[in-house]
Amino acid sequence: MWKPALIGTAAVALAATAFSPQAAAAEGAPPPGRIQIDVVSVNGSGCPAGTAAVAVAGDNTAFTVSYSNYLAQVGVGSKPTDFRKNCQLGLNVHVPQGYTYAIAKADYRGFAHLQSGATGLEKASYYFQGMQQTTSTSHRFSGPFSDDWQTTDVTDVDALVYAPCGVQRILNVNTELRVGAGTSDPGSTTSFMAMDSADGSVNTLYHFEWKQCS
Repeated sequence: MWKPALIGTAAVALAATAFSPQAAAAEGAPPPGRIQIDVVSVNGSGCPAGTAAVAVAGDNTAFTVSYSNYLAQVGVGSKPTDFRKNCQLGLNVHVPQGYTYAIAKADYRGFAHLQSGATGLEKASYYFQGMQQTTSTSHRFSGPFSDDWQTTDVTDVDALVYAPCGVQRILNVNTELRVGAGTSDPGSTTSFMAMDSADGSVNTLYHFEWKQCS
């Protein structure tokens, strides 16, 4: 079960589903016990105060970030700065002793309405504080387009970047949306791209990959 908590509150802590010792010891299996995520910082035009939430899966396999006001647009009704929106989250992920984690997969979704000739961009990256390795991906969209969109970023096993064992490091999650008018007419049309959904379902899902520290 997912239990969202507004970003800016103290902590998100959910009891994990019970695992047998054999399952916990398996390669890549989620750890037993309790995973807690503290939101230590939130910045960006795409996530004003009170418009984003974090929730942790009860089985320790993933966490979600949901947005309610993350929209980039150009054209009628938009401001000059609205073409780009971003959000940077600083997350302190507390894990059971003897385990570490990496982000193996990320699913992003939303809705876009792009006029013919307009373009859209969704970009995401994440990295651990004090480490040079950064995982970054971009996805481009072209108009005409008016539908839900979804992208999935998968990191190869050999390229996974794990948090250092025995050291608490902030996980920085950065996302960005951009919309360009291109050859469309911004004086008479509007194009936009949002990282949310009308039905309120999960927006961004980050999948953990676990391993035991030696």
